[in-house]
Amino acid sequence: MQNKYHSPSHISYEALTPDTLSMLQIISTTGSFAAAARRLDLVPSTLTYRVRQLEEALDVLLFDRSSRQAIPTDAGRELLREGLRLLEDMDAIASRIKRIATGWEAQLTIAVDTIIAPSAIMGLCQTFLETNPPTRIRIRDEALSGTIQTLESGLADLAIGIPDQAQILGKDIHQHPIGTVGFVFVVAPHHPLAKAEEPLSTDTIARHRIITVADSIPRGTGVTIGLSRGQDVLTLPTMAAKLDAQMRGLGCGFVPEPMARPFLESGRLIAKRVEQPDRKTHARYAWRQGKTKPGRALTWWLEQLAKPTTRLALLEHHRTR
Repeated sequence: MQNKYHSPSHISYEALTPDTLSMLQIISTTGSFAAAARRLDLVPSTLTYRVRQLEEALDVLLFDRSSRQAIPTDAGRELLREGLRLLEDMDAIASRIKRIATGWEAQLTIAVDTIIAPSAIMGLCQTFLETNPPTRIRIRDEALSGTIQTLESGLADLAIGIPDQAQILGKDIHQHPIGTVGFVFVVAPHHPLAKAEEPLSTDTIARHRIITVADSIPRGTGVTIGLSRGQDVLTLPTMAAKLDAQMRGLGCGFVPEPMARPFLESGRLIAKRVEQPDRKTHARYAWRQGKTKPGRALTWWLEQLAKPTTRLALLEHHRTR
């Protein structure tokens, strides 16, 4: 049986080194073996021998030898194309590793609660990425206690929009306020409660389907807000989906006032006074920080979140369709 470590495929892989791929690119660019040999400071016979070795290892002809010019064959052109891509990828990886060694994280995962304006988050992402950092950004959509649990479990580095109802337990978790979000009880103009006498009682509301946002906590029951025992319920994954459902008349419920505002102004939603106390939440952002200081990417985001204009945008700048 042939030793697997001396199989033709293994030899082929060994032959495709960065130096070999660079050599082929120079031959293609200069157009001849003689010119490439001068560029590489080699005698032509040495260069020809190296190309022949590569061709034997791959069992293909890479250059047409019928003329003095180095004309790639179809296989040679494909190897040149793929080789150039691999060289560019290796350069990018080397640059990335070098920059990460200076304090940049390889990836920064941000858990964003459903009450936060997506356009504000995208604006921050755009500004961050325009600095050409080596850090990849990953955004996770979360809701209620799932937002902080994602951070506490190590699945996120930063959590934005943690509501009052979500308790922070981690000892190494640092938090700061974003601001207060007021909620308004809204229904579609064609919903049965649109013409109901105000203020709406809890019993009256309980006779109609409520729209809620599911807690994104992966284990346990999570947090449920505004649901009466035995009430019909439609549970959705995000506040945007909840708002859409209520505009369709599928149910009723509280939504963040900044999110509902343009639809209240256009008449697509109607605000109803209720007997319950005013509903609001004090949103927070949090991050994990031990004895070492945060990486440069997390530091950048924390600096942005410290700005009052950024915090206001996160709560207010909900883009309408």
